[in-house]
Amino acid sequence: MILLLLSSVLIFSVLAGWGKIMEYFFGSLFDGISGSILSGILGLSLIWTALAFFIPINIYVEIPFLLSGVFFFFKKKLYQKINSFSKKDILLIGSISLLILYSSSFYPYILDHFGYYIPTIKWLTEYGLVKGISNLDFTLGQMSVWHIFQAGFAGLSDPYLRINAILLIIYTFYIFEKKSWIHLCFIPILLLFSQSPSPDLPVITLSLIILNEIMTGNKNISLLFAYAVFVFSIKPTMIWLPLMVFLCSVFIFKPNYKNWIIGTGILILFFIKNIWTFGYPVFPVAIGDFGFSWKPNPEVLKISSQYAIQKTYDMQYSYGDIQKFSSYDVIRNWFTLEGIKSKINIIFILSLAIFSVFAFIKKQKIISLICISILIKSILVLAFSAQYRFFLDVFFVIAFILFIHFSKKNSLAFFSASSVLVIGILSFPNFIRQYIPSFRPGNFMAGLKKEQLYKPSAYHYNKFETFKTGNLKFNVSKDYPFNFDTPIPAISVSYIFDDAKAGIFPQYIDEKNIKKGFIWKKLTPDEKKEVQDIIHTIKNTDK
Repeated sequence: MILLLLSSVLIFSVLAGWGKIMEYFFGSLFDGISGSILSGILGLSLIWTALAFFIPINIYVEIPFLLSGVFFFFKKKLYQKINSFSKKDILLIGSISLLILYSSSFYPYILDHFGYYIPTIKWLTEYGLVKGISNLDFTLGQMSVWHIFQAGFAGLSDPYLRINAILLIIYTFYIFEKKSWIHLCFIPILLLFSQSPSPDLPVITLSLIILNEIMTGNKNISLLFAYAVFVFSIKPTMIWLPLMVFLCSVFIFKPNYKNWIIGTGILILFFIKNIWTFGYPVFPVAIGDFGFSWKPNPEVLKISSQYAIQKTYDMQYSYGDIQKFSSYDVIRNWFTLEGIKSKINIIFILSLAIFSVFAFIKKQKIISLICISILIKSILVLAFSAQYRFFLDVFFVIAFILFIHFSKKNSLAFFSASSVLVIGILSFPNFIRQYIPSFRPGNFMAGLKKEQLYKPSAYHYNKFETFKTGNLKFNVSKDYPFNFDTPIPAISVSYIFDDAKAGIFPQYIDEKNIKKGFIWKKLTPDEKKEVQDIIHTIKNTDK
């Protein structure tokens, strides 16, 4: 926790300094220290994404950016902006920040942290963006812009990958600068995402900030659209946000194509990044086929699509069973899943209905456009893979609009009570395991450890086996399904099985230069036997 505090102070000043640099070129979305920091986040994320095509985002990239950010922070005396807060507000911000740092010091427990976040960041820090990397391990094709941003601080200033905690502190500054108190009610829930560089936290906080700016009359459409597209580039399920800003620019503000230039540039960079790593413009959808040689095998894409459909039903039905569902079964079974997922699904549909009625009664253009955008996003999610994690942000948006005028006193009261509950769950997870056993992440919470008061808790495993097929020598985690602590190149066991099922296997484009990327290759009879031997070894090891 102490190390996190020092890390937060350093990164805070670096982002503010770089934010000031970015404001010289693009202006600021809003005044205040939080506005400068958000400009820094946007600017560094885009710069590092562009650099990652050519070089690894490692400590040699990090250090000059740290030094220049700190230099501008002090040169422009940005620390003086903190004096704009009252002593009471500074005390509250400090208390909330300490609560955030304490929460983020727990062991990571989100499974994607081990199977997706850390492996992605390892590739970025060692090689940068690698062409066709989805052929090696399909999940790596995502390469979220947020993980590129995290990679930029992973070498020296944030080796424990707690950038989400820092963003949550910045969000707190924004709340007090804007005096929009309803946001305080969201922080306790977001504490659950502060132990990992989960893209869910930045897309929720940034979308709420953009919404608040629009609702309070910010007319800087150019930057609003740019930030909205940036959020989409972090997680494409946030498509409603740029759609909503675009609709507002057309139906509420005077349309001007110049307002879309920066956002369109970010969108193009996002598409190029995905094509480079995945072969198609938007991961994991095989739409927009330009015939690139490094695109994934069709059978692997088919397996991924089938898996997404199974995840819609929380893996409680086989793909074959789902295919036999009638239209009635599709809906009924989604609402009657075992455990907490069914309750979330029911609340989701009820929330959409309530919000739609609210928008109809209010008859305000902005609220109507927000509602339309949310409904479009919800329809797309329901059509492709109706997993609750894909519509989690909708709950925050609806709550924000419905309770936007919540008072400071009530917000602080709700924040305090909710924080006690969340801290209790993180510190003593047996509570949630006992009362909500279907909440699976609770099974991976480790509880309070005294060492985390000094440094954040982190797992180490480093047990792996090495195999070779064709020209690819690769590592596989031993007795564990994820490669968070396995030297790269590493392949998840599940993807080895998928590749074997499809009769293919990843290969280097150039064995002497990993940076040139990966393609898939059909297995010869001898190679099929090699892969089956590898699978046999893995299965026996697991036993």
